[in-house]
Amino acid sequence: MSMNDPIGDMLTRIRNASMRGKTSTHTPASKLRGWVLDVLKSEGYIRGYESKTNEAGLPEFSIELKYYDGASVIKELKRVSTPGRRVYAGVKEIPSVRQGLGIAIVSTPKGVMSDAQARAANVGGEVLCRVF
Repeated sequence: MSMNDPIGDMLTRIRNASMRGKTSTHTPASKLRGWVLDVLKSEGYIRGYESKTNEAGLPEFSIELKYYDGASVIKELKRVSTPGRRVYAGVKEIPSVRQGLGIAIVSTPKGVMSDAQARAANVGGEVLCRVF
């Protein structure tokens, strides 16, 4: 099966699993997905993830979701830049999510990082998604 937006697919899987109260979810593995999951883990939105192999022998990530008082830590998970409409931002135009309470994940020349890290490194790039 061909997939046009792998990051959007991963975010949808995480969003659906957290709305249903699941403890974990699976997604096909790729470098970009791993980098986005690294940012989510470092910012405290997921417990962690590990690389596994599924029954068909293909690599996948098992993502462990995080909850606080029975509610998901992730309230909003939205894709900003899509394959049909890329959204780029300079370092001064990187969006602030919910006045700094959330994060925007940005793909920069120095790697995938949160909006605060991108501002500190003084780099802009493609705004992948917003998390609150």
